[in-house]
Amino acid sequence: MRKIAYDCDVLVIGGGIVGLSTAYAITRRAPGTQVTVLEKEPGPARHQTGRNSGVIHSGIYYRPGSLKARYAVRGAAELVKFCAEYDIAHAVTGKLIVATDRAELPRLHALVQRGRENGIPVRELGAAQIAEYEPQVRGLAAIHVGTTGICDYVGVARRLAAASGAEIRYGARVVRVDRRPELGVAVETADGAVVRARMLVNCAGLYCDEVARLTGDDPGMRIVPFRGEYYDLRRPDLVNGLVYPVPDPAFPFLGVHLTRGIDGSVHIGPNAVPALAREGYGWGVVRPGELGRTLSWPGAWQLARRHWRYGAGELRRSVSKGAFTEAVRRLLPAVTEEDLEPAAAGVRAQAVLRDGTLVDDFLIREGARAVHVLNAPSPAATASLPIGREVARRVLDVLAGG
Repeated sequence: MRKIAYDCDVLVIGGGIVGLSTAYAITRRAPGTQVTVLEKEPGPARHQTGRNSGVIHSGIYYRPGSLKARYAVRGAAELVKFCAEYDIAHAVTGKLIVATDRAELPRLHALVQRGRENGIPVRELGAAQIAEYEPQVRGLAAIHVGTTGICDYVGVARRLAAASGAEIRYGARVVRVDRRPELGVAVETADGAVVRARMLVNCAGLYCDEVARLTGDDPGMRIVPFRGEYYDLRRPDLVNGLVYPVPDPAFPFLGVHLTRGIDGSVHIGPNAVPALAREGYGWGVVRPGELGRTLSWPGAWQLARRHWRYGAGELRRSVSKGAFTEAVRRLLPAVTEEDLEPAAAGVRAQAVLRDGTLVDDFLIREGARAVHVLNAPSPAATASLPIGREVARRVLDVLAGG
């Protein structure tokens, strides 16, 4: 190999919690490894990490043996320890998953079985027992999951950045990647700076498929952005902790739920509607180029044809506050429209395959001198420490081989 003046050993694209956890894991496992993180925003965790409901997920929803199940269960415990060690705001609150319709009871029972398979303690509740935890919540039956919690994910991301010892460059949007498999990668940012590294890690979230293509790798999927819209509850005393509906197993979305955050406020949501831009945090944000690339992907049309009824319900709740309130009232009958105050939305970076399949698990793929994290929506924040270690292992194995 020719002598190259590398700027670092590993270059991570993306300063969300997964990218920063990866940088942290690399330097912890291989001290002395030089890591640089490029983040296009002026600070960390500005998108998926900083725009979610702040829940530390237990792992109960995910298929036993899947990366989501293994990493969420492990990651939840590790995240609580991390927050305690670094004095980051957090709490293990537990949560209720509540069936409000008889048709949901078999799915609720299936969740009990799945939780046990994943090693998660659950308590089954009858209708009267729900009030022990949530006096204002109504349902036919419920399960209590004791390991669920809440935390300040932006605080976690900042601590990971500081503890990693990596060089973090903010305001560094990647515009070009030149990869030479026998040498490494050179990445150019919008301001004309060039960073040379032995390995590239793509944790670009909403843009991970585009970064993969810039690198020269075919990701085999496309990010289809889904906006999740939230409300704040003006009467937070109605909710003690976390309350979820029984999810539809055909979708990776958990439905409109109630979350008492670390600051005591209660967040309600999200729904899941197609966003008209990768960072489309409202209906008024439209980027024709990004929308056109989404619509040119065959999987987007297959997805729409297959699930248009589900999508129509989500759209209705997006444009009608009354419809959204109606969904909330299934769990919390005391809520009125006046109780709901619009809050900041988030966008989920959901990978969709060419045939319209929603990628259900975390997806990590390797190319020459590159590792791409191609599907890491919820519960990726919960699972960020194990995900970071897995990516770090792959990166360091390549570096060790020359």
